[in-house]
Amino acid sequence: MDILVRPESASLVVKGSRFLAELLPCTCQNEARSLIKAQKTKYRDATHVIHAFVLGKCAEVTGMSDDGEPSGTAGRPVLDVLSGRCCTNVLLTVTRWFGGTLLGTGGLVKAYGDAAKLVIAEAGRHSAFEELTEKRFFSFCAEYTLYERIKRKMVSYHTFNVTEQFGGNVTVRGELRADEYDLFALMIKDLSSGKIQI
Repeated sequence: MDILVRPESASLVVKGSRFLAELLPCTCQNEARSLIKAQKTKYRDATHVIHAFVLGKCAEVTGMSDDGEPSGTAGRPVLDVLSGRCCTNVLLTVTRWFGGTLLGTGGLVKAYGDAAKLVIAEAGRHSAFEELTEKRFFSFCAEYTLYERIKRKMVSYHTFNVTEQFGGNVTVRGELRADEYDLFALMIKDLSSGKIQI
């Protein structure tokens, strides 16, 4: 299962109607509502701003809206594309500016589905997805010489968002893959002869 780590967008034109598909990282329904509201405000001149989202560790929370398009012609095909990507914690909006030609229900399903597929492909090309990994926060404080030894060993672990604060000692904070936490803590304890606990 993958998560989106940065926004992505793509657009297409179908019989004069412009479709702008945007993928946005999103972790909960409240955040999804806020992002949808922001999209609708941003694109006030649009005819429709439809959306679909997939949330939760197991992609167990889903939602969608046709935003005035005929039922099942917009939100459902977009949600189907998202579900087929095997991703979570993502909101996909497709904004449509009507171009004067009616597309019919089949045409709408195809246009919205194609817009969703296009932005998913763009996200793949730009490495906007990464594997969903359960992480744990860590922090520790070490003397400079000891920290240099720890730092050399840290490269063999999967760490994220690591910050170093230099003062009398080095204070290190970050995240680590949850399944590596115990080994990481043991490595620091061993290198410091039990002086440092994370």
